[in-house]
Amino acid sequence: YILIISAQDPMKEPDMSRDIPPSNDHFCLQRRNLLGGTAPLSSWGFQNETDPLTDVLLGPPAHLQHLSTSSLSRKHLRDAPCNIQVAQAQHAEMIAAYKHFNVTVHLHEATIELPMQVYARDSSVMTPYGAVITAMANWWRRGENYAAIRTYEKLGIPIYDMVTAGTFEGGDFNVIEEGCVLIGCGGARTQEEGARQVQSWFNAEGWETRLAFIDEYYVHIDLMVVPIAPKLTAVCIDCTDPKIVAWLKAKGHEVIDVPFQETMALGCNFMSLGKDRVIAPALSVSLIGKLRARGFEVAAIDMSEISKTGGGIHCMAQALRRGS
Repeated sequence: YILIISAQDPMKEPDMSRDIPPSNDHFCLQRRNLLGGTAPLSSWGFQNETDPLTDVLLGPPAHLQHLSTSSLSRKHLRDAPCNIQVAQAQHAEMIAAYKHFNVTVHLHEATIELPMQVYARDSSVMTPYGAVITAMANWWRRGENYAAIRTYEKLGIPIYDMVTAGTFEGGDFNVIEEGCVLIGCGGARTQEEGARQVQSWFNAEGWETRLAFIDEYYVHIDLMVVPIAPKLTAVCIDCTDPKIVAWLKAKGHEVIDVPFQETMALGCNFMSLGKDRVIAPALSVSLIGKLRARGFEVAAIDMSEISKTGGGIHCMAQALRRGS
């Protein structure tokens, strides 16, 4: 046997094409084309967060605990801790709402060591190219990232890539419209290093990206800015950087203002189902009234107990597939 070893010329540029994962919808751990131009998936993903939702990923509340994850959850821990049984019933009502709108519900496998797994948007985020596995800020939540990988493998959804440069959570990846993402960065949950890594990936894909530096009190950008329908976005103007509001309006978005008090009770944290349909928390009285006046069908759900643990309807849901 003769073994031939070919040494690479150290002065020659490395062949990056050898590092490009295959472009298909089969599960893999890194699908991202390192040079950009990753092909969109054909079976999963979406172009716009306001397109008709067909499949959603939720986290089970079976092992839910009320823990100190944010200023909001700590406040409720002091004043009136969550009634877990009521919270679980509210989650079941939310699932029923998705099924009412003919959305297929997929669930992470319940894991006793993951008490905050109900917030399915934190551990991963779906894109047109596959799922991004995030990097959780709280050490005791990092197992949710590994559980998310197992879920995507089971569903046959490839991983676009995994955040490695710093912490990053899915509530800070906010697709405003096709090819445009608003990335939140509050420091406590999503660090600038993680946000800029994700930004660099989508810049390479040709997206318009914008970083929103927010106070850590607000946790994630989807507490205050969430798309409703094409060119229609809910924003808490009282707590959102005026430059972000001006940027949205310059892009032709009409902004529906959500009052600060309702926002702090997660009233701006809802889920657009497309085709003028929305699942929203019942306490978001102002937003629900404005949407119904426009002809939207709104499923208003009491989420007051489960939200004490630190998140709302949008935090609990990861869109896996949207139609056109």
